[in-house]
Amino acid sequence: MMIEVLKSKIHRVKVTEANLNYIGSITIDENLMEAANLIENEKVHILNNNNGERFETYVIKGPRGSGVICLNGAAARRVQVGDIILILSYAWMDAEKAKLHVPAVIFPDETTNQLKA
Repeated sequence: MMIEVLKSKIHRVKVTEANLNYIGSITIDENLMEAANLIENEKVHILNNNNGERFETYVIKGPRGSGVICLNGAAARRVQVGDIILILSYAWMDAEKAKLHVPAVIFPDETTNQLKA
């Protein structure tokens, strides 16, 4: 049996930009992507802590070390700059392997969106 489990999570980052006139997606600082084991074009769920919105989009790589968290296209209507969001991705795996799986979960600094030392 296959089950869907949490693969990656960026816990509580601040939205730095919202760009309505872009094709869609979320731009994420490459450092955060690597730390959370996310790849470009991967589907993610976005949970907005400020307004309760939950939606899906895909990842675009942002400049390394920039701290950028930018919602693009229609997703830009679901956030405001300064909102705190969670970014999650999931993976399908065998139920037995899932029991041993450890997701990549990171807790960046909420004010800078940088990894904590």
